[in-house]
Amino acid sequence: MSKFDVLVIESDQQKAESVVSALQFLGYRPQRGQDVTEVDVATHAWRAVYVGSVSEDEEAEQQFALLGADASHVMVLLSADSAWTARLGAASSPFAARVGIVEFPLRYEQLTEAMRGKPVPEQITVRRPELRLVGSSGPMARVNALVRQVAPFDSSVLVLGESGTGKEMVARSIHECSDRRDKPFVAINCGAIPAELLESELFGHEKGAFTGAISTRKGRFEMAEGGTLFLDEIGDMSLPMQVKLLRVLQERVFERVGSNRTQRCDVRIIAATHRNLELAISEGRFREDLYYRLSVFPLEMPALREHLDDLHELVGEFNQRLARRGLASVRFSAGALHALHGYSWPGNVRELYNLVERLSILYPHSEVRVSDLPEKYRGQQVIEEVRGAALLSLMTGQPSVLAEPMTVASSDSLVMLPEGGLDLKDHLADIEVGLIRQALDVTGGVVAHAAKLLRMQRTTLVEKLRKYGLQPMQA
Repeated sequence: MSKFDVLVIESDQQKAESVVSALQFLGYRPQRGQDVTEVDVATHAWRAVYVGSVSEDEEAEQQFALLGADASHVMVLLSADSAWTARLGAASSPFAARVGIVEFPLRYEQLTEAMRGKPVPEQITVRRPELRLVGSSGPMARVNALVRQVAPFDSSVLVLGESGTGKEMVARSIHECSDRRDKPFVAINCGAIPAELLESELFGHEKGAFTGAISTRKGRFEMAEGGTLFLDEIGDMSLPMQVKLLRVLQERVFERVGSNRTQRCDVRIIAATHRNLELAISEGRFREDLYYRLSVFPLEMPALREHLDDLHELVGEFNQRLARRGLASVRFSAGALHALHGYSWPGNVRELYNLVERLSILYPHSEVRVSDLPEKYRGQQVIEEVRGAALLSLMTGQPSVLAEPMTVASSDSLVMLPEGGLDLKDHLADIEVGLIRQALDVTGGVVAHAAKLLRMQRTTLVEKLRKYGLQPMQA
C-alpha cells in the first residue's frame, strides 16, 4: 500500500475536496491535516504540503508541524489567496525556493508545475498587505493582522486615524486581499466635493437632471459594482447626504439624480475619517445610525510618532517608489535618522514621504546628514550648526553666516552627551560637513580657497567632497 505523501491544510471544505481529487488524479496520495491522527514512517512519506484558506492559525500551525523533519525539503503549494503566502513565500523564508502557487479553479497543468517547484510569481506577493503597509513594529503588525482578518468578508470597515497615516492604503490592502480584488476599487473624498454635487458623484445623474447635466453619468456606486467603494473623510459629509447613504447601506439600492428607476448594487464599503465621530454624534453633526452601519469593523491607524521604529523601512519603500518615477534614492546617516526619531511628525507618513522626495532632489545619490535636513527636523542637534558657524567665524575672522545672531552658550552645554548616547564618528562627520559647506559658501564655492580656510590640502578637500557627495561651484 502506498504512503500518504501530500499534507493538505485547507479550512474550506469545497476547496479541500477539489485539491485532494486533483492530487489523486495526478497519482499522489493526499491526506487532510485534520484527518491525521499520527504520522508514522510506515504510513507517511511527505513529499509536499498544500496550504490554502486558514480559519484558525493555531490549528493550521499544528497541522503544519505534522511534517516534522520533512519540512526541510518538501514542496510547498500555496493557494493564491492564502494568508500564508507572504509568510512562506517571502524571500527571507526558508521555504521560498520550494514554493508553488495554485489558483482556483484548479488546472492540472498548473498543479503539476507547482509540484515541480515553480517559483512564486511577483504579482502574487504584491497583493499581500505586508507589502503595502510597510513596517514591522508592534502597531503596524497589529494593523496588518486586522487587515488579514477582515479582508475575506464583506463587512463594512471604518478606518480611523490622523491625516497622513495611510488610511487609503489600508483600504486598498483590504480590497486587494479580498475576493473582490479583480473588481474595481473606487475612492472618493467626501470632504473635497461640495454637498450639492456629492449626491451626483455617488449615485450618478440623468441627462438634464440639473443645470449643466448635459449627459447621463454613472456614479461611484455604479463604477465600483462588484468591488470596493472607499469613502474618505466621511466625517465631512452633510446630514442630508448621510440619510441617503444610510438608505443605500441598508437596502443596497439607489437611484440616479433625476431618475425614478431603482438600481441594486453589490459594493463593499470602506469609510475613513480623521474626525472624532462619537463627538460629532453628540454635537448633532453625524448620524448615530450611520456610524454603527459603517463601524462594523473599526480599524485605527497609528500616528507615525507611535511607530518610529519603522522609519528605516518606510524610507526604503519611498526610495523604491521614487525610483519608479525616475528620481534618485536618498540615504540618511545614523545622525540624521536619530534626529528624525526626535521629530513629532504632525503630518505623519505623508510628511515623511514629502521629505524623502525633497531630499532626493537636493542630494541625489548621496548621504543626507543632520546639517542637510531642514531646520525643524534637526531637533537638539541644530546646536552643532551653531558651533560650526562659531568655529568658522574664529578661523576666518569674518562674521557668522547664520541669519540669526548666535546665542553664547557654555562649552559644557555644547559638548553634553545625549541621554541615549550617540555615534561619535557620525556626529563628528556631521560637524565636518557643516564646516565644509560654510567654507564653500564663504569662498563662493572655490575649492582651493575653501581648503585654505580649512587648513588642508586642496586634494584632501576634493576627496572629502567626493566622500560626502558635496558639489562645489568651482575647482
